[in-house]
Amino acid sequence: MSLFKARDWWASVLGEGEEFDQGCLCVGDVDNSGSGYDKIVVGSFMGMLRIFSPHPAKPDEQTEADAQLLEVQLPDPIIQVEMGKFVSCSELLHLAVLHPRKLSVYAVSGTAGNVEHGDQYQLRLVYEHNLQRTACNMTYGPFGGVTGHHFICIQSMDGMLMFFEQETYAFGRFLPGFLLPGPLSYCIRTDSFITVSSIRQVECYRYETLAVATDADTRQDSDQQSKSSGKRLTADWTLVLGEEALDICVPNTSSAMSSIFVLGERNLFCVKDNGQIRFMKKLEFNPSCFLPYGSVSEGSTNILMCNHNNMLLVYQDVTLKWVAQLSCVPVAVRVANFPELKGLVVTLSSDGHLQCSYMGTDPSFFTAPKVDAREVNYDEVDTEMKMLQKVIREASKTQGMVHRVQTNKSTVYSQLTHLLACLNTKLHVMYLVVCLTGSGCELVVRFSAFLNGHYPPADLCGDIAVSYSSATGIPRVSQCKFNLPLRLVCYPSSAIKNAKYKITVDTNKPPVNLSEVFPGTTAKHIFCNSISVQPSLESYKNTLHHVTSSFLAKKSTINHNLYVYYQHYYYKSHGFTGPIPLPEFFETVDHHFELRVNAQKYQDLLSERAVQFRAIQRRLLTRFKDKTPGPLQNLDTLMEGTYRQVIALADAAEDNRERLIQAFTRLRSATHLLILLLSLWQGLSSEQTAILEATLLPVLQDTPQLGWEESVDAAVSHLLKTCLSRSPKDQAISLSTGPLTIPKDTSRLKKHITLLCDRLGKGGRLSLSSEQSINESINQISNLTSAMKRSLAFHQSIKM
Repeated sequence: MSLFKARDWWASVLGEGEEFDQGCLCVGDVDNSGSGYDKIVVGSFMGMLRIFSPHPAKPDEQTEADAQLLEVQLPDPIIQVEMGKFVSCSELLHLAVLHPRKLSVYAVSGTAGNVEHGDQYQLRLVYEHNLQRTACNMTYGPFGGVTGHHFICIQSMDGMLMFFEQETYAFGRFLPGFLLPGPLSYCIRTDSFITVSSIRQVECYRYETLAVATDADTRQDSDQQSKSSGKRLTADWTLVLGEEALDICVPNTSSAMSSIFVLGERNLFCVKDNGQIRFMKKLEFNPSCFLPYGSVSEGSTNILMCNHNNMLLVYQDVTLKWVAQLSCVPVAVRVANFPELKGLVVTLSSDGHLQCSYMGTDPSFFTAPKVDAREVNYDEVDTEMKMLQKVIREASKTQGMVHRVQTNKSTVYSQLTHLLACLNTKLHVMYLVVCLTGSGCELVVRFSAFLNGHYPPADLCGDIAVSYSSATGIPRVSQCKFNLPLRLVCYPSSAIKNAKYKITVDTNKPPVNLSEVFPGTTAKHIFCNSISVQPSLESYKNTLHHVTSSFLAKKSTINHNLYVYYQHYYYKSHGFTGPIPLPEFFETVDHHFELRVNAQKYQDLLSERAVQFRAIQRRLLTRFKDKTPGPLQNLDTLMEGTYRQVIALADAAEDNRERLIQAFTRLRSATHLLILLLSLWQGLSSEQTAILEATLLPVLQDTPQLGWEESVDAAVSHLLKTCLSRSPKDQAISLSTGPLTIPKDTSRLKKHITLLCDRLGKGGRLSLSSEQSINESINQISNLTSAMKRSLAFHQSIKM
């Protein structure tokens, strides 16, 4: 830990629940004010673009809100922001914003107002390019030696470099031997692009070589290019690193020789522009980001480096010059000049802590507590030493011993009868962190479970994860799944005579007593040999069980428990002969989708009313600060009415959110029932049932960016085009990588689910290909949605 802390000059926390990465921060005179001072531009994965002009708060100021010049919600996640001369007819600075499938160039302008806080800033779209491939990162510069303008190079997730000459798309080239994208930078002196490939080596490609190489529209064309007589794309030079690279930076500090800095996971590399190593620094920590910049000493470079220990380190080449403590772990660091202070360090963390600081000499005053002076009792020390030696000997005997935690159904029912936490109406397990330090150690922890709403959960499944340490200190983890007893959601009652839905389970053996089927109940709990959720279960005529309910979704839990018990009791499963209740299932889908659409409408209306409310406030503020005040012209009445509308819309949105959570729980429950009936109807194996579950239950909860309808539609469409296709030619169709958006309606989804059931009924089987194993098939289907999310914003998951 450092003795000194970074001195806070200005700080702000951006949003709530937003995520940021190393490309989300840039500094510069984005509004072309000509003052020589910088502004801070920050973009988030949630699509929020903010511009700041920081300054320290004065003693008489209560807020620093005027430091934020602009805040705009863009429709797509922001991967990277850069400033440059990106417009052909202007030499002013413009802002380039990179989205997963789009590149937008904006002009930022400011207009001085008539009052103290009246300055207004606007973001105007100059042009944009729709990308055919999902973007990863970008770099810019005067490619080809142009003067007065900057071109942009975008690297896609599949290894294509796309070049844009301002408003025009120039060409695209695939990097040879590409597997995963790496950091990308441009060297002005040699007109080259520097990247680190997935084989952990630095590769340099000249712009001229890229421009004259044979064009390739697809990856297959690029691979065939090496076998043809065309010009093959080859690297100008390569250098093996032996580790992954976090970032690449080429500071423009000398016209005679450029230095390429590569930040690895454990080392810092400085490479000349001809591929020779200038120096290498081994790091004793995990770095998070860095920034090389010019030094006052001739022939040397200063480097700002941040690590995961909240440290800011300053190096001059390989010599450590200063260390300061930060308040968070930065993912991006820049140096900026502001009106009252130059050379400030700007840092941004992954959760939105934006900080401007400088390195002072105020120490962190820490006084060690005084130790009570006392005489040493050598007899007690000797006794303690013997006890410790005994413990060491016992630990040595049990070295390498692994303690296993075994949990079965009876243990779960008896010792973990209930669970602790409920969230989104689904029963969740609180994970144990239990430290086992001795052989034969046993610890029983009791929890309780309860419903967090006035409706039953989608299922009664739970997970237990126990982490502990062996005798030698090796961390271990043991996991298991279990089912909670049905009595958590059921209570004894008589059968529902006029139920809307009824499922009859017919057996070729006499039905057993319900107290044996559901061990959570006893004989005194049984009335008329029935049990109810509101689903009602009856046993009569010696051959039948009836499950009745007024809601389709409420039958899933009791049907699943009954099916599992009969599999164990009769050692085989039973078929399903009735029609699949698709119309009733689609009613549940439509209700859930309607609430999702309403949520988006409420969000749009709230945004409109909030803009109107702020506009009225600004006008009232202008009237109140005027030296010769005039009539308010009913602005106060308009503001009060707008305020009431905002409150009413917020209450309606909150009510809709609660009903949406309940509808999603019912949808998951109904989907569980549909999967059970389909598996019984066609006699699907456990592997095929797992594929069906991964297809119809891809998400655990709805988010504004990704919901159940679009996720299921993408997964079902893939099955219909592959293993359930009518023609074998469709087997070669690859997974779609387009972004998932909320559909206009559910007609397409319902059509695809109907086709899925129809083709299963005609003998179709769930298997992606004959060459892949079942486990790979399950992983491809279950990871379809997460792949789309990663293509949108690298890791997402995300919550507005």
